[in-house]
Amino acid sequence: MTALFSSKLPPWAFPVLFFTGLIAGFVDSIAGGGGLITIPVLFSFGLPPQLALGTNKLQASFGSGSATWHYARAGVVSPRECWLGVVFTVIGAAAGTWFVQTRDPELLKRLIPILLLAIAAYMIFKPELGEKDVHPRMSAGWFYPIAGLALGFYDGFLGPGTGSFWAMAFMLCLGFNLTKATGYTKVMNFASNVTSLAVFARAGQMDCAAGLVMGAGQLLGARFGSRMVVARGARFIRPIFLTMVFALILKLLYGAWAK
Repeated sequence: MTALFSSKLPPWAFPVLFFTGLIAGFVDSIAGGGGLITIPVLFSFGLPPQLALGTNKLQASFGSGSATWHYARAGVVSPRECWLGVVFTVIGAAAGTWFVQTRDPELLKRLIPILLLAIAAYMIFKPELGEKDVHPRMSAGWFYPIAGLALGFYDGFLGPGTGSFWAMAFMLCLGFNLTKATGYTKVMNFASNVTSLAVFARAGQMDCAAGLVMGAGQLLGARFGSRMVVARGARFIRPIFLTMVFALILKLLYGAWAK
C-alpha cells in the first residue's frame, strides 16, 4: 500500500503531469481518448504497468467527473434519465476488471481496431449523424442494461475506444445528437472509471501524488472542453472525435500487430 501515499517521481515531473492532465482532460471531455496522452507519459516515468494503469484511472476519474458535472449543469445530461445505465455500467466494469486478471485480452486487442474503423467510416459516410435528435431505435429500459454491461465490462477489461463506442451507441440506439451523446458518454465513463479505480486502490496499485496532480489538470481541461462542446455543438465535436478514433486505431494496430 506504500505506493498509494508516496511517490518516487522527481519534483520536476509534477508540472509535466499537471500539463498532461490538462490537455488530456480537454480532449477526453470532447471526444474521448485521453488515455492515449496520459498512459504513455506515465510509462515514460518508469511506472510499472499496473501502477501506471491504476494512477491513470485515478486522474481520469477527475476528468470524467468534472465533465459529467458541467454537462449536467448545462442541461445536456439528466442524471434521472441515466441512473439505470450507471448501475449496469458499474456491474459490467467490476466484472471486466476482475476478468482481465484471469484472461488474455490479446484477441480483443486485434478486434477493437476493426470496430473503431467501422465507427469512423459510418460517421464519415453519414455526415448528418448526430446533427439532431432522432427517433430512438431501442427503449432506454433495454438499452442501458445491454450497453452498460457490455461497454462497462469492456472498459474494465481493456478500455481503449470505450467513449467512441458509447457515443455511437447513444446516437444509433437512443437517437441522441452528438452533443448529448458526448455528455451521456462522460457519465458512463465516470461510472466505469471509479469502479476500476476502487479495484486498483484496493490492491495498492496507484501513485496518489501523481494521480492527484494529473487530476487537478484534468478538472480544468474537462471544464474548458465541456464548455466548448455545449457552446459549439456537433460540428465542433465531429472532427476531434474522428481524429481521436483514428489515433486509437493506429495505436491499437501497432500494439497488436507490430511484434
